[in-house]
Amino acid sequence: MPPNLKSALSWAPALVGAVLVATDVEARIWTVGPSGREYTQLSTLFNGNDLAPGDVVEVDGNATYASAVMGEDDGGAPGNPVIVRWRRVPGASRPVLQGGTHAFKFQRSNHVVFEGFEIRGGASTCLFSEAHEITVRDAVIHACPGHGILGADLNSGSFTLEFSEIYDAGAGSTRHPIYMQSDEIAYPGSVFRMRFNYVHDGNGGNLLKNRHERAEIHSNWFEGALYQEIELIGPDCETQAAGWTRATKREDAELLNNVIVHTSTGWPHAIRIGGDLNGASDGRVRMVGNTILFDRPGGATAVYVQLGAGSLEMHNNAIFQIDGAAPAIVRENTAADAPLCAPFTTSPWSGGRNVAGSRNWVQSTASFVPAEWADTRSGGDPGLRDIPLRHLRPSTSSPLRNAGLNHPPSPMAFPMPWALPRIGFDPPPRAKLAVGDQRARIPQGHFTVDIGALEEVDIDSLIGPFELPGSVPRVRPRVHTGAARPASAAPVPPFQRRRCVITQCGGQ
Repeated sequence: MPPNLKSALSWAPALVGAVLVATDVEARIWTVGPSGREYTQLSTLFNGNDLAPGDVVEVDGNATYASAVMGEDDGGAPGNPVIVRWRRVPGASRPVLQGGTHAFKFQRSNHVVFEGFEIRGGASTCLFSEAHEITVRDAVIHACPGHGILGADLNSGSFTLEFSEIYDAGAGSTRHPIYMQSDEIAYPGSVFRMRFNYVHDGNGGNLLKNRHERAEIHSNWFEGALYQEIELIGPDCETQAAGWTRATKREDAELLNNVIVHTSTGWPHAIRIGGDLNGASDGRVRMVGNTILFDRPGGATAVYVQLGAGSLEMHNNAIFQIDGAAPAIVRENTAADAPLCAPFTTSPWSGGRNVAGSRNWVQSTASFVPAEWADTRSGGDPGLRDIPLRHLRPSTSSPLRNAGLNHPPSPMAFPMPWALPRIGFDPPPRAKLAVGDQRARIPQGHFTVDIGALEEVDIDSLIGPFELPGSVPRVRPRVHTGAARPASAAPVPPFQRRRCVITQCGGQ
């Protein structure tokens, strides 16, 4: 046998053993709590260890912890994240992260799931993401003197925010309850997913300011911004990585099944698209099945277009202003200041006006209703159940009932590059939604969708909840969001009376 082959074979058992050891490492559970745990602070855990993909960090409730930074050596891997979560026990309150410059920061710690925390009091930001593939779930973020959630200009990628509540955050015109952007050089193709959240009572800025490459904003309740509830624009041209230009990517966004309530007395616009002085999107915006309500006096605008939008597509949206006023529907800013970066054009559209839509409901006295829309519905009152109480489902006599299109097509000239989901969901009922408690949106009359964000009848009233004698529940019980989930469900009674049938729901 040649010496070199013999030498190579002598290494084979060691190599096989090393591979087996490397692939057989079990994920570890780390514990954090005020007493009786491995660590008393998340910061100590992160600073003293390198977490590995699949690791789980369980944090006790009924306690307040100092701010923490989760570093690059504590991230997970694609499909195998590190999970940092509240250790739920009956009667316990959420663990609180408080203070510091950022109450919690993902510092290039990619692939992390972060669940169940209350976060407050970060001087600059309550939750700062400088990372990729982050999921923030079941969080309560408030009392933030600056940003509530901030995505970094650099080193940030995909981010999912779900089942969370954000309020009492933002300041002035530059600090926002949620401010998201992605690094289009480091993480091209990143997605910002925002679903089943309740965002309200902002102290400054926009409830959501978004510069992300792709934003999917589905089934949320927005109410009470100082400025816009939602702004959809392009990346900040002065802070991008080397090699970035405005032509690098187009920033597209989709708003689906959201309730958007604009109450600001000092700002007329609910949604702004296109650009600000720092960045234009050139992007396509698709809005389907949203309810946009103005509870403010004076002039109002549903969608304000300025400084470089690519296109606007709207279907099945209900837009209404109370107390006899009526909003502008799609209005253009034709007198904007010149942007800070080239090209220095001030046109509201980046390539000419591109607008399409169908089956939207507006007031008969509304202005700037797009002529490009087809089959627009109008009237004096959309017939919502109780606007002051924010019961925004259509009443039995509402013109919104069974008046939408189930799957409206995108225009051929400027189609959205991803398909609408097959199943929609209700937004939260003006309250934080428990994880897993989202409700499917089921069209009723001839299975035709209602216009707006909500159907006349919710799924619970439509099909139950009910059970046959001796069967397990068909619909999960609702869980109060402020308390821990029970370790085991209560015994199921042998029979539960059917609460409702389709023809006998009493308008509920």
